[in-house]
Amino acid sequence: MGFGVTELIIILVIVLVLFGAKRLRNVGSDLGAAVKGFKSAVKEEENKPAEKITKDDNSVIEGEAKKVKEEDKV
Repeated sequence: MGFGVTELIIILVIVLVLFGAKRLRNVGSDLGAAVKGFKSAVKEEENKPAEKITKDDNSVIEGEAKKVKEEDKV
């Protein structure tokens, strides 16, 4: 049970009447900017080099490190 072309056109007309073309354009541009920002953040995170951490026995652990503040330690 899928939507045909006629049903999609009817839904589009109803949405245009309810919200107006200007508001839909604003929502579309805001959504596009959010997706673009998300993609760039994911790409930036993938290109970030992993930090190397040395343990007490001089062995090296590769991965991401999170700095812990003194007030966060319990």
